[in-house]
Amino acid sequence: MKQLPDPAVPQRILALKPSLPALWGRMNAHQMICHLDDSFQLALGAREAGSVSNLFKRTVMKWGALYVPMPWPKGTPTMPEMEQGVGGTRPVEFDADRARLLRTIARFCEPGLSFASIEHPFFGPMTKSQWMRWGFLHTDHHLRQFGI
Repeated sequence: MKQLPDPAVPQRILALKPSLPALWGRMNAHQMICHLDDSFQLALGAREAGSVSNLFKRTVMKWGALYVPMPWPKGTPTMPEMEQGVGGTRPVEFDADRARLLRTIARFCEPGLSFASIEHPFFGPMTKSQWMRWGFLHTDHHLRQFGI
């Protein structure tokens, strides 16, 4: 089961071009980079989001999202704090924002980093392994959104 760190992830992010059209969804490629960075910043405790977690989301949905071997569905809702055009970080300069995302992912993957005090807005508390699985799947979902 793939999870971060995965050497293909930075290569895939570097293959992203601002002109690539989305295969689904409302975000453009630059907005998606900022959305991913915001989401990793949340996991690192540098951003906050409200919780919509409940027993079903913390158990059944979390297990399905992390362990069922199928791509995440298109149109999966996001928290307003991470949503482009709502509370997400606005894109500034593509290459700089992409470099920031790559640095954030590298920090997210640092050995010894603890996620004990961080809860996912949907899935609640997660182990480091679960966070690494989520990080891979969330990034993969959005890279596939742009055909990468």
